[in-house]
Amino acid sequence: MGKIFRYECRRLLWNKFFIGLAVVLLLYGAFVLHAVTILGVAHTAPFSPWSFGDYLSRMMPLLWIGMLFFLTFYTSPQARRTAILTDAAPMPPKQYVLVRCAAALTGGVLLSLLCMAEAAVFYGRMFRWYSWGSLLLPALVTLLPALVFALGSGWLLGRLRPWLVYVWMAVPFLLAALSLPEAFGLWNGSFFTAHPLTLGVLDPDFVLPAAVLAAQLLLLIAGILLLQIAFRAAVPPGGSITRRAVRR
Repeated sequence: MGKIFRYECRRLLWNKFFIGLAVVLLLYGAFVLHAVTILGVAHTAPFSPWSFGDYLSRMMPLLWIGMLFFLTFYTSPQARRTAILTDAAPMPPKQYVLVRCAAALTGGVLLSLLCMAEAAVFYGRMFRWYSWGSLLLPALVTLLPALVFALGSGWLLGRLRPWLVYVWMAVPFLLAALSLPEAFGLWNGSFFTAHPLTLGVLDPDFVLPAAVLAAQLLLLIAGILLLQIAFRAAVPPGGSITRRAVRR
């Protein structure tokens, strides 16, 4: 199983798309850090959880696209045509689907870590600030539910119609143009720029209203449920991935 996981990771990560997306992420991240984050958001320090969360929310559309594009390696028409070869692995079909899911999630996590590492280097060089532990909560709350939901919803949509994955890539850009309530403000970054101003103090501690926390928790649960649905659709009881691929 470990060998199959490493093989799938090499397929996803050792290719021109991953390298190109990583370069775009670093370039765009550098622009955001030097043009927006360095000024701080909502009268907070550039290295505050609020400014860091705003940075991550601006990076989210690219991370969302990266996660969904990883799924096209498994849901595209070309991938389905070659399924006879790639699915003929000496392991149970359920484990093979789990390995693919883990490989796609690994790709999304690596891109997220790349963004966070860039911010850490920026804070260290510009401000000699290294208290990165205080940034863990905004990172988890902002990135984890969104990436899990992207993985679950994208996998299910890709199984229904491969082209739906590409349409789904536009969701973060659409949400960024909408005026969302505070409970969903993490999706377009408005929570990080607006909520600190309502707390009545300068550079307040990072706090999450119950509505925001509940919305992110529901998003995470929805992503997990969609993953389970997609998993059951990929491997029906008593079915075999390879046999289904041959019938197609």
